[in-house]
Amino acid sequence: MKNTIGEVVAQDFRTASVFSKYGIDFCCKGHRTIEEVCEKKSISPKEIIEKLNAVRKNNDSHSIDYASWPLDLLADYIEKIHHRFIKEKTPVLLQFLNKLCKVHGERHPELFEINSIFSQSSQDMEHHMQKEELVLFPFIKQMVKAKLNNEFMETPHFGSVKNPVAMMMDEHSTEGERFSTIAQLTNNYNPPSDACTTYRVTYAMLEEFQNDLHKHIHLENNILFPKAIALEKTFTEDIH
Repeated sequence: MKNTIGEVVAQDFRTASVFSKYGIDFCCKGHRTIEEVCEKKSISPKEIIEKLNAVRKNNDSHSIDYASWPLDLLADYIEKIHHRFIKEKTPVLLQFLNKLCKVHGERHPELFEINSIFSQSSQDMEHHMQKEELVLFPFIKQMVKAKLNNEFMETPHFGSVKNPVAMMMDEHSTEGERFSTIAQLTNNYNPPSDACTTYRVTYAMLEEFQNDLHKHIHLENNILFPKAIALEKTFTEDIH
């Protein structure tokens, strides 16, 4: 069976840069193979594979093997790095976008749509992160602890970890689509010629936000969630 894009990036996160360059979604749609995506986008699979191999050959000591991390550490990392990033950047971006709408909205009406999409995203992401921090992540950590101590795991109130995971992945897809729309509306984060400093800074921050979100979703969809499902399965196997 051929590796999916998500699995390729999970094995070496540096490959994400290749997929991003070709506009290939490796996080929300990471379940597809390189061949599937290339056929849809009319790109040569050979070209992509050559670029991926070139990236892998580069001995970069700063490349982090997230797939080898214990699940409790990965959950903590996502919360402390990526959740915190969203919580810190969102109020600033909302403030800047509101300002841009007032000052530049008449000449650039797309700003109102960008502001509306980001505002809705920020509300939904707040609830999304709460569900992860209060329900899903603690359960994953509980499973890790139980496995280490050879303890019994009771069935959670949500039945199986697959249920909250499916919900989180569905919500990830919604955010992926929203930021795809924002990228189109901002001309891939290229501000217009009459843009002021705040305008340029806002677009740069939105691009940074999207890049961080892509990595955040990748770590969950392609590493944390599949491994959590596999770990839960070992408890049911132990019973039988």
